[in-house]
Amino acid sequence: MSDAVFNPGEESSRLAALPLSLLNRDALAARVRQSRLTPWLLPCLLLAAWQIGAQTGLISDDILPAPVDVAFSAWRLTLSGALGHNIAISFRRAMSGFAIGGGIAFALGLSNGVSRISERLTDTTLQMVRNIPNLSLIPLVILWFGIEEQAKLFLTAFGVFFPVYINTFHGVRAVDAQLIEMGRSYGMTRWTLFRRVVLPGALPSIFVGIRYALGIMWLTLIVSESIAADAGIGHMAMQAREFMQTDVVVLAILIYAALGKIADSLVRLLERRALAWHPSFGKGRR
Repeated sequence: MSDAVFNPGEESSRLAALPLSLLNRDALAARVRQSRLTPWLLPCLLLAAWQIGAQTGLISDDILPAPVDVAFSAWRLTLSGALGHNIAISFRRAMSGFAIGGGIAFALGLSNGVSRISERLTDTTLQMVRNIPNLSLIPLVILWFGIEEQAKLFLTAFGVFFPVYINTFHGVRAVDAQLIEMGRSYGMTRWTLFRRVVLPGALPSIFVGIRYALGIMWLTLIVSESIAADAGIGHMAMQAREFMQTDVVVLAILIYAALGKIADSLVRLLERRALAWHPSFGKGRR
C-alpha cells in the first residue's frame, strides 16, 4: 500500500479547476428560485404565443382575439366608465357574499371544532346540505329573490361556506393534543388556551379554506351574474356575447382571473405574516 500525502495546494487547485459552467448554473438556479418575476414567466410566454398565433393567423379572431385587441377593448371601456363600474359592482358582491358566508362558516367551524355537543347538533345537517350543488339552487333562488342583489349574495355566501367550515373544523381538531395538555398544565384558562394554542394551530388549515373559498366565490359569482344580473362583469360578458364581441368576453374572463389572483396573493401575504412563527412559513420559505 502506497503512502498518500495530503497536499493542500493540490486540493485547492483541483477545486479551482471545477468548470465555471457548473458554478454559474447553480447561481442561476438560485436566482431563478428567489426572483419575484419567476412566477410570471409562464403567463408571459403564453401571452406571447397567443399574440404570435393571432398575428400569423393560426388563431382566428372569431375564436380568440389577439391580446392587443383585448387590451384596446379594455381601454375603450375604461374611458367610457363601464369597465370600472362593472368591476366595482362585482367586487362588492363578491366581498359581501364572502364576508357573510365565510363569517358564519368560521364561527360554526370553531364551535363544532371545540365542542362535541355543537358538532352533534349541527354537523350532520351541514354535511347533508354540503352535498347539494350550489348552482342547482339557481332556479329556486330566482323564485325566492328574483334577480335582485339578494340572489347573488345568497349564492356567493353558500358557495364559500363549506370550504371555510370544513377547513376550520379540521384545523381545530388537528391541533396537537400534547400542546393542549401542556397549556393546561401551565394553568391556562379555556379562553387563553384557545387564543394561544388552538387558534394558532388551526390557522394553516383555515387559510387553506379561505384560499379555496375565494376560487369558489368567483366561480359562483360568474354564474349568478351571467344568469340574473343587470350589471357586473358577468352581465358585461353576456351583453358582449349577444353582440358577438369576443374581445369583451375574453376581457371579462381575464378580469375574473386577475381579481382571483389578486385576492389569493393578498391572502398568502396575510398567511405569511400571521404564520411567521411556523417553520413552513418563515422568512426562509417562499
